[in-house]
Amino acid sequence: MNLFQKFQEFISKENLFSPKDTLLLAVSGGIDSVVLCELCAQAGYHFIIAHCNFQLRGHESERDEHFVRGLAEKYDKPVLVKRFETEQYAAFNKVSIQVAARELRYAWFDRETSGVNHEASASPLAIKQSPPASHVATAHHLDDNIETMLMNFFKGSGIAGLRGILPKQGKIVRPLLFAKKEELKKFAAENKLQWVEDSSNQLDKYARNYFRNQLIPLVKNLYPEAENNLAANLQRFKDIELLYYQSIEQHKRKLLEYKGNEVHIPVLKLQKTVPLLSVVYEIIKAYNFTADQSAEVVALLESETGRYVRSSTHRIIKNRQWLIIAPVENTEAANILIEGPGKIEFEMGNMELGLVPNRQAKIPSDVHIAFLDAGKIKFPLLLRKWKTGDYFYPLGMPKKKKLSRYFIDQKLSKTSKEKVWVIEMDKKIIWIVGHRIDDRFKIVSSTKQVLQIKSEAVNI
Repeated sequence: MNLFQKFQEFISKENLFSPKDTLLLAVSGGIDSVVLCELCAQAGYHFIIAHCNFQLRGHESERDEHFVRGLAEKYDKPVLVKRFETEQYAAFNKVSIQVAARELRYAWFDRETSGVNHEASASPLAIKQSPPASHVATAHHLDDNIETMLMNFFKGSGIAGLRGILPKQGKIVRPLLFAKKEELKKFAAENKLQWVEDSSNQLDKYARNYFRNQLIPLVKNLYPEAENNLAANLQRFKDIELLYYQSIEQHKRKLLEYKGNEVHIPVLKLQKTVPLLSVVYEIIKAYNFTADQSAEVVALLESETGRYVRSSTHRIIKNRQWLIIAPVENTEAANILIEGPGKIEFEMGNMELGLVPNRQAKIPSDVHIAFLDAGKIKFPLLLRKWKTGDYFYPLGMPKKKKLSRYFIDQKLSKTSKEKVWVIEMDKKIIWIVGHRIDDRFKIVSSTKQVLQIKSEAVNI
């Protein structure tokens, strides 16, 4: 069976998508994604090409973008290109370049398959005429999956890490996950395909490259069939994961009693559970407890009444012969730590923080949206209710003002004042949510990046 036949069989077997679906193909320009393009074209699938320019490799990044645009012309397909300020994002969020690129890439893909307007295209008319993409197809292959499994094993991982990458996760599909790299190279040669090489793939400073270029070849010197054996292990671990979660669900049904917004667990039953630590973790992780806290929860079984372990949202309290998982009381939850961009929920509604280049920022007229100079913001931030003594520098004013006086000026009622929340940084209020930002953090002509904060369904 040739690669094309295996490709179609794998898509059908894993139920990745239907022939009528439109795919958003993630195309870097490398051999893997070029082969994916050719296979999809030969199969007659509808697809849009999407290319991420992370602007990390100078001329190479520009060359790759140009190549992918040419590829779209070759297949007469729409193309979307998104340029990212990857280094700025990584520095701002204190993550590695690889993590930054992954977060930016998948956030963009999600927007493009969620009905959001296309942000960049070489062929707007073609995009308009093409049906919206329902799935994002990436060119991950079997070698990638083996590397992922090994990296997770050495870093320390649960069963989900050992089964590696899944063929389908939500909108993301990986139709080449069955294929070895050598099969892709052979197909590319047979079909006279052209591609571009990413020089950074040869640098062993990246963990994945080290596994690919150094570790796996050394292992194969000892065990020539290592890759085949590891590929078989991936399937075994995938099956084991299914059995594992089936068992966990059985334990939960026997142990958990739901009473309102609380979960009650009988201590004696839990003590007899095997394996105790794993079952405890699978129960508590849904309430924002970490794996490290599993041992603390187990210790509660032998503690006196009143002892508890706390997460950001819940407490697990020992109460005689019960463990009770309960939400943190509102008075305690009135201080919420914001560790970076993303979505959060609080008493008054939802809030979303994101980064926007200054050139794309338009000063909002909506009081529930704040634009702040990201260069002046340092995470974590604190979202909390206002309190007596709070002050800030109202936008456009050189002098500070107490919030109590500001509320009088704004003619806020007593009940309205009770609903006011603020965001502070290093004990400085940067925004009175739904009202006014602090002048010290406004965007100016030299601002490079804007922190955009949206507050939704807030009753103030």
